[in-house]
Amino acid sequence: MSRGGPRTDGGPATSDEGRAVGSDSPIRRSTGGRLGWLFDPRLLTVAAGSLAVVAVAGLVQVSFGAYSMTVGQAWRAVLDPAVLLDPRWVLNFLLGEELMRAVTGFHGELPALARETLVVWNIRLPRVLVAVVVGTNLAVSGAIFQAVTRNELASPFILGVSSGAGLMILLTLVVFGGLTAFLPVIAALGGSVAFLIVYAIAWKNGTSPVRLVLAGVIVGTVFNSLQTGLFFFADDIGVVQSAIQWTTGSLTGTDWEQVRMALPWTLVAVVLSLAGSRQLNLLLLGEQTAKSLGMSIERVRFALSGVAVLAAAASIAVAGIVSFVGLIVPHVVRNLVGSDYKRVIVGCLFVGPALMVGADVGARLGMSVLTGADAQIPVGIVTGLVGGPYFLYLMRRRQNMGEI
Repeated sequence: MSRGGPRTDGGPATSDEGRAVGSDSPIRRSTGGRLGWLFDPRLLTVAAGSLAVVAVAGLVQVSFGAYSMTVGQAWRAVLDPAVLLDPRWVLNFLLGEELMRAVTGFHGELPALARETLVVWNIRLPRVLVAVVVGTNLAVSGAIFQAVTRNELASPFILGVSSGAGLMILLTLVVFGGLTAFLPVIAALGGSVAFLIVYAIAWKNGTSPVRLVLAGVIVGTVFNSLQTGLFFFADDIGVVQSAIQWTTGSLTGTDWEQVRMALPWTLVAVVLSLAGSRQLNLLLLGEQTAKSLGMSIERVRFALSGVAVLAAAASIAVAGIVSFVGLIVPHVVRNLVGSDYKRVIVGCLFVGPALMVGADVGARLGMSVLTGADAQIPVGIVTGLVGGPYFLYLMRRRQNMGEI
């Protein structure tokens, strides 16, 4: 830190500077070794526990459906060597058949697969993978927004991403019905445009966490009112039901197309968030400290917010608006692994998917277990039922949660 930070040997440091170079600072802890932090026992425990949850919940997901099979049959189908050891099948699922044939030069018929393997890999496993991708995106996006706004109540949608996406979804379904094939892209575009509007409103010789949050509230309120108004112009109940499904978040009907759509942007967002973890740590120390360490506050804040919007938009494009995941997962991870944002981001990569896959099991099977009805509910309802009590617990535990 001696080359990038202020000198502290010539006099007493300010309180912010003292926190920046103090022994408990996340900046110092993150520079203790290049990869040593990855072997933190707390982080390894969180990763192992989350992977176990994903494995168990995912196995439950692929075991139940219209075509019944035992857990053993489902497990053998997931690990079928006919798929895992054949690059043609792997590329067929990940890239699509046309691109697979272009890459491999293969023009014949793909080898036949067992019925259980086809059901699992074509229909059920993609839903689990979409849940993993969505959980990753929302958790990482929430962690970034909470650092950028220095507000523990921030979520991926605090800066208007949710309301902008929801408005564009409803506008497309009600007014421009011919564009429904492009609904995922339109939803992501709406969230991105809403973020730019929020940033423009908050700009006054720069931005601040308070102005960003307040601008997000303003834009969200206006856009939510417009969403409500659009419902009155929908004369088809099917359109209303489709809009509700999008605005509450659902993984019903997802397939490999959604995996291929979201996965590249997810990888980009994860890499950029890990690369920006040091800047996130600096932002948490306050603007004066960050400036004294040579950071361009506005440029970094806008860039990191853009990464968070990218992650949230990738999630919205394939699953709609899923609530509370981006709010509670970063809190859980910080409580388990500490405040260093390298560990927080990595922890979110595991805890977010665990929560989403587990919640989707509840969304898919909850109604049949509770009432015997063969029906599914949007996964956003389940995450809301989980996130609401946890949010109340946070408020009761920390009396200063409402302070910005």
